[in-house]
Amino acid sequence: MANYTAADVKALREKTGAGMMDVKKALDEADGNQEKALEIIRLSGLKSLSKREGRTASAGLIAGRVIDATVGVMVEVNSETDFVAKNDKFIAFADQVLEAAIESKATDTDTLLAAKAEDGTVSDLVNSMAAMIGEKIEVRRVVRVEGENVALYLHQTSADLPAQVGVLVATDQAGAQVARDIAMHVAAFQPDFLDRDSIPADVLEKERDTLTKLTLSEGKPEKIVPKIVEGRLNSFYQENCLVDQDFARDPSKTVGAVLKEADAKVTAFERIQVGA
Repeated sequence: MANYTAADVKALREKTGAGMMDVKKALDEADGNQEKALEIIRLSGLKSLSKREGRTASAGLIAGRVIDATVGVMVEVNSETDFVAKNDKFIAFADQVLEAAIESKATDTDTLLAAKAEDGTVSDLVNSMAAMIGEKIEVRRVVRVEGENVALYLHQTSADLPAQVGVLVATDQAGAQVARDIAMHVAAFQPDFLDRDSIPADVLEKERDTLTKLTLSEGKPEKIVPKIVEGRLNSFYQENCLVDQDFARDPSKTVGAVLKEADAKVTAFERIQVGA
């Protein structure tokens, strides 16, 4: 019988994040030698990377940071299971990816994967982590927001998991006092656009066309249809535009009204959610 204890199994699991059976198998093969077992797990994981390509990595976490109060960066890093997502090794790996995103100033995933990390690239880091963990690992998204003031809000949807939702909000200097509250609002209410002027023309035209067809199908006189449609568009704005939404902390006001009271403005925001 291999010369190792339950404590050895626990230590190797904590070091690699690998499953118990994989750890025991590696220790058996290495006759209890931790370093040999570690190498066996790594090589076994590398050999099976291609087999994981068709698997889905829908768990994971959001990591983010604000630099000098003016630049915010977030990354979404995915695993197959929540068990891995809350593993300390995976969380540390996500922090490495975030650091590479900050240093490289990447704004897209391809650039981030090619960015320098340790002695190789982020892509190498991903493959190494996948080999150790035994799950498919992905870097799905990176977002970068700049402004006079940037606030970050990371939200845990479950107390035993790392952040699953991340929001960056850029404001002018006057907006610094309300930026975090607005970031929390964005996390909960999920607006798609900053304001009405931010809605792409094709999106607005499609919504107007849909509402026109709906209104006509209700038998409304054609001459009043445009007016009814414009009224119904207000509901679309209130649902999808940040400044038109009722403020989460005080629904008697819109976000726009809160900004007006502070003589402030939001210049940009980004919201990402694991798997969404």
